[in-house]
Amino acid sequence: MTSFNYRSAGVDLGLYNQAMERLPSLMKRTHTPRVIELADGFAGLLRLDASRYTDPVLASGTDGVGTKLKVAILAQKFDSVGIDLVAMCVNDVLCVGAEPLFFLDYLALGKDNPDLIATLVSGVSAGCVQAQSALLGGETAIMPDMYQPGDFDMAGFSVGVVDRAKIIDGKAVRPGDVVIGIASTGFHSNGYSLVRKVVFDHAKLSVETHVAELGQTVGDALLAPTRIYVKGVRDVLKAAPEGTIHGLCHITGGGLEENIERILPDDVCVNIRMNAWERLPVFDWLQRLGNIERAEMYHVFNMGIGFTLIVDPSAVDSVRRQLTELQLPNWVIGDVTAGNKSVELL
Repeated sequence: MTSFNYRSAGVDLGLYNQAMERLPSLMKRTHTPRVIELADGFAGLLRLDASRYTDPVLASGTDGVGTKLKVAILAQKFDSVGIDLVAMCVNDVLCVGAEPLFFLDYLALGKDNPDLIATLVSGVSAGCVQAQSALLGGETAIMPDMYQPGDFDMAGFSVGVVDRAKIIDGKAVRPGDVVIGIASTGFHSNGYSLVRKVVFDHAKLSVETHVAELGQTVGDALLAPTRIYVKGVRDVLKAAPEGTIHGLCHITGGGLEENIERILPDDVCVNIRMNAWERLPVFDWLQRLGNIERAEMYHVFNMGIGFTLIVDPSAVDSVRRQLTELQLPNWVIGDVTAGNKSVELL
């Protein structure tokens, strides 16, 4: 009679343990003094210093990397998608003015691959360092038959904290406010189903194809990691006079219009001047390659602006100066007027 075990079902616990042994050091490098060490625990622990908050409120966000992972698989380059994963979560949590405290990740693979797992988590660890957020733990699931050979998926979530009185929810946005945009690094982690359709299916390019106007290969252009805005924006929030930062937006799917509109009061309109910033060449390249309409480009992609701040006019110069000192390219890209809740691209 045939005898079955876990390995015959496609899960090698020996390989799994090899992978898990590589992860503690990647987590440790992200730990802050608030982390409570709990070796081999079932949960991660982090203390809240009550003296730092008057009325602390937890904020959370979750996301994945999406089909950008398909590009990473084609290029066999896995060191930066973990940064994308962290960025997509912590940049959202940042939008309410919260400090991202800790992060957890979830990796799902069809078979054990210790080298791949370690590389993916090293990217997550690097992203957590950038976000000043502790990687407290995560889960690696080996699920034969759920994924095609070579495929995998990643998801994660961030938890942050903000004092109730300091929550930024957009309600304070008013006519006369100014919109400051901070540069993205490219497509970030949105719109890759369209990107892949145009680049690989329509234009028949490969990840190794060198694009002269971009000065890099297709793979390098498409795998530029998502910018993490935590340090820059948190520093601005600490330095800005109280009540002068009225709105924060992470520009993801839906572009500038949808992501800014979601935080606006009903009686204001935001006017965005599309010629106000330096658009990265990769957007024009993709638009020409796929003959994509301009409206579609601005609806699907961030178009070079990955994060926006809506601020009182009195704070514009100081906010921009601080962002520039932190090497975050930024522009005044619009203003707020009275009107029905909307965002107009001019």
